[in-house]
This record gives sequence, C-alpha cells and structure tokens, in this order.
Amino acid sequence: MPTVYQWAGKNVQGIVEQGEIVASSKDEVIAQLRQRRIIPTLITEKKAKAKRFGGRVKDKDIVVFTRQFSTMIDAGLPLVQALEILSTQSENKYFGNILSQVKADVEGGSTFADALKKHPRVFSELYANMVAAGEAGGILDTILNRLATYIEKAMKLKKKVKGAMVYPAVVTSVAVIVVAIIMIFVVPTFAKMFTQLGGTLPLPTKIVIDISNFLAGAGGASILAVLIISAIAFSRIRRTEKGKHVTDAIFLKLPVFGVLIRKVAVAKFTRTLGTLVASGVPILDGLEITAKTAGNKVIEYAVRDVKKAVSEGKTLAEPLMKSGVFPPMVTHMIAVGESTGALDQMLSKIADFYDDEVDAAVSNLTAMMEPMLMVFLGTTVGFIIIAMYLPIFRLITLIK
Repeated sequence: MPTVYQWAGKNVQGIVEQGEIVASSKDEVIAQLRQRRIIPTLITEKKAKAKRFGGRVKDKDIVVFTRQFSTMIDAGLPLVQALEILSTQSENKYFGNILSQVKADVEGGSTFADALKKHPRVFSELYANMVAAGEAGGILDTILNRLATYIEKAMKLKKKVKGAMVYPAVVTSVAVIVVAIIMIFVVPTFAKMFTQLGGTLPLPTKIVIDISNFLAGAGGASILAVLIISAIAFSRIRRTEKGKHVTDAIFLKLPVFGVLIRKVAVAKFTRTLGTLVASGVPILDGLEITAKTAGNKVIEYAVRDVKKAVSEGKTLAEPLMKSGVFPPMVTHMIAVGESTGALDQMLSKIADFYDDEVDAAVSNLTAMMEPMLMVFLGTTVGFIIIAMYLPIFRLITLIK
C-alpha cells in the first residue's frame, strides 16, 4: 500500500532539499531520489493525521479542478506547476492534500494517470483511464474538458433522480406522521369523553378508536419493530452480490419507478461508454469501466456479457439486443453508429435523448404522486374527523 514519506537530502550542488514522496517502501523513495540526483540523508514515514469531519471530495470540486487544470495545460504550464497552483488554492483542504500527493508522485517519475490511480476514492477508474488515454495521445487538455462535461452531466442526472425520490418520500412521511399524531394523541382524548357520555358509538368512530388503541398500545411498537427489522434485513441483503442483483431486478420491474430507473441506467451507460470511446479508450476497457460504474447489478451483468461477446469478435449491438435490458431503439442506434464509424457520437445522442426522457419521467412522476398523496392524506384525516364528530352530532340531536 502506498505510503507518504518525508525526505531530506543534498543535490549535486550540495544544497539541502526536502519534500514528500508517495511510495510503497523506503527503497522506492531512495530510487526515486537517485533518479533526481539527490543523496538522501533522512527518510521517515509521515504519520497519518486524524481524519477530520468533512474529509471528502464532492463532484463539484472535481469539476472545478478538471476545468482549471485543462486551461492551464492548454496555456502551456508544466504539469507539476499546474498541480502545485491548484493544490494550494483548493478551498477543500482534504482535496488539496490529495493533489499535493499527486504532484509528488509526478515529480517522482510517475505518469499523471498512475498518480491518480493511487486515490481511487477521489479519482474514479473512468477518470484515470481517460487521463491515461489523453497522455498517450497528447490531447490531455481536450480529454480533461470532456471529463468535466461528463461529470457535470452525471451530476445533473443524479440531481434529477434525487428530486424524483425525495418529494414523494417527504410528503408520504409528513402524511404518516400527521395521521400517527392524530391517532395516538388526539383520538384517545375524544374516546375518553365518549366513554363518559355512555351510549352506543357509530361504526366509523368504533373503527377509529380501535385503530388508535392498537397503535398506542403494543401494536404500534410491533409495527415499528417490524419496520426496523425489515430495514436492517434489506440493508444486509443489499451487501451481498446475489442480494443486490435480486433487489436491482425487482427495482427495474416496479410499476412507475422501474421505468425511471431503466432510463437513468441507459443514459448513464451510453454517456459513460460514449465518453470513453471518444477519448480513445479501447472498447473492451470501456465496457469494463462502464460495467463497474453502472450502479445496477442487472445492467452490470448485461454489460459484462456484452464485453465477453465483443472479445469473441461480435459487434456491440448484437449482444446488447440479446440481453433484453436495453430498449430496441438504443440497440438499433448503436448498430447504425458501429456501421458508420461514429459510435461515440451516436452514444452521445442516445444519452442526450435519455436525459430528456428522465426529465419527462421525473415531471410525470411528481405530477402523478402529488394528487395521489393529497387525496390519501385528505381522505384519511377527513374520515378521522368525521368519525370523531359523529357522536357529538348525535348527542346534540338527543339534547334537542
């Protein structure tokens, strides 16, 4: 595992220099220093600082870094100098430290892509492979711009999906909490008053009081326990490979959300593969990276099967069509892209189309869920209120 080493030594002029190098061992540090014609006098392993809260890198940080780095490279700045500038000016100190380590690796003789691969939690495999292709082709600035555009579009897609999921969840949660408060705290007060008055209660009132007694007693605790146990069990199932595959398959078959999930998966697949192919990454490597970043096990297995078929000499469209996961329009457009030699452009067009489809699906989902939730909340609360006031109306009638 790579470790950060602090070193001090003398150069050929006898001047003392010092710095940090990320390496697997002290011998590797010595070898790197000798390449730079420095005689080491001190090499110590840098002690890891306690991880602070907020030690993470957001997609926005990566986008800003990538855009700025591309501009600097295009302007002719040396790679190490550009990394030095960006590491010192980064507002995210954790990210700044990562960039400093990348700079030290590049100074030590590593390629930029290899230096990035040492930080997989910050720079994805897709990012590192595209940078490697850019370095090999001498078009690093172009690749970085393409990467920034890809990350921005991926962020936008993620935001749409979160928006689609958050709204129904929040409204449903509020509805459940309101009904629970009424049933557990408000209804018992009315029930006590009705008991003191005596007489026979109307059927709706009896139903509401029985439900209230159930929720306020052992029944409510049982329901809460079942929900907690179900959540824990679902979480553990999702941690296994088979469990994740089964649940992802179920998600894709859901009545409304399944369509949205499939469209998101298609948009992500085509966008990722199109960006990799356009950047010069080999198709088999591109399919492997796309499979890893699919986010859905059903899609991942389908892409791996496609990779196997392509490695055996088949076209990309044929195994995609047989997988049954991707819509016919997608496979036909990919087939056209392969036959015309414009696969990357066709994949980009499909991704743009499905981005718009996700927009429409999110809008439709929100438009459909809002009245349904309002009707549910209004009907439930209305029924409870009517049930509670029926005995009062009957009492007033008897008094008259």
